[in-house]
Amino acid sequence: MTTPIGGHCDPNFAAVREAFADNFAERGEVGAAVCVIVDGQTVVDLAGGWADEAARRPWQLDTLVDFYSVGKAFVAMLALQLVDSGLIGLDDPIASVWPEFGTAGKEAATLRHALCHRAGVPAIREQLTNDDLWNWDRMTGALAATEAWWEPGTRHAYHTNTYGHLVGEVVRRCTGELPGDRLRRLAASLDADVWCGIPASEQRRCADVLWAPAREIGTADFGRLSGDPLMVALGYFNPPGYSSRDVVNTPAWRGAQVPSTNGHGSASGVARIYSALLDRGRLLSPDLLAEATSAQSVGWCPVLGEETTFGLGFKPTVPHRPFGPNPGSFGHFGTGGAVGFADPAAGVAFGYVMNHVIPRWQSTRNRALIEAVYGSL
Repeated sequence: MTTPIGGHCDPNFAAVREAFADNFAERGEVGAAVCVIVDGQTVVDLAGGWADEAARRPWQLDTLVDFYSVGKAFVAMLALQLVDSGLIGLDDPIASVWPEFGTAGKEAATLRHALCHRAGVPAIREQLTNDDLWNWDRMTGALAATEAWWEPGTRHAYHTNTYGHLVGEVVRRCTGELPGDRLRRLAASLDADVWCGIPASEQRRCADVLWAPAREIGTADFGRLSGDPLMVALGYFNPPGYSSRDVVNTPAWRGAQVPSTNGHGSASGVARIYSALLDRGRLLSPDLLAEATSAQSVGWCPVLGEETTFGLGFKPTVPHRPFGPNPGSFGHFGTGGAVGFADPAAGVAFGYVMNHVIPRWQSTRNRALIEAVYGSL
């Protein structure tokens, strides 16, 4: 079957279109979109393949798909804007705006700790259900009651799913708005098609997420685990659907606010946000953006199983997982290969989203697209 590809591509970036087509022909892509903005001008905005496994719905430029951890940078950006506004400081205790959080060893946990995965709560200890997952207050209440897994600030571990509730509740306590609602207002002002909590009227645009292999997300027997292995398992599977297992393509998941994991958007929406971050002072003050995109915590991560560098919500480019060749680039990958990033040196903002989820973050697909972009500059 011929793969449909639509959108536009500047002739100078024809290599990106070729790499995009090759992803379908040679690398197993099912449905995807890629957008590249250079110095504020959109030079690539392509969509191709299928939004469903049966190959009945062509992927459109306005197709929305779950981009997983790409959304961590966006909820972090909302919190960083509060720092710029003076509503909270990076080194203020989280409990200064969320008093219930200041218990069980978390009294000294700061916003900085939360943003760079050092807050000590990558998993909720109380056993939860998927009914709890749809309830913001229930999730944040259970997180606030959780005993810290380590003294905040003394180590890091990727807060795979709790990150969105942790940072998002700081946003809510400071502003009165749920993070998804605040993100939507910001995204709309940028004409960026990005959501966390999609209304029913927009869910018809969602692509189905397809796992490869189909049972890539497994299960865990919590009763047989302790220490870090228990922490990692609970972080992924408490509640059972926290990582999207068995719920990802449901209206409940798409409509909920799980900001670490269930942000949805188009490739152009992701790229537009990163392009706005390159517009000096537009979304974040230059000094704060520089701090947020520099290394804040470096070391072994038991969740990711590797040496990891975290910024404040954004991940700085690193040799083994680069955002292009330039050292000042920053962004965030998502499960299966979705990615958004900005490169100040080249003036590049990049968004790539897809529905065929393959293991880990960096893939032959996103690497091919990024290499083609830089080969075209």
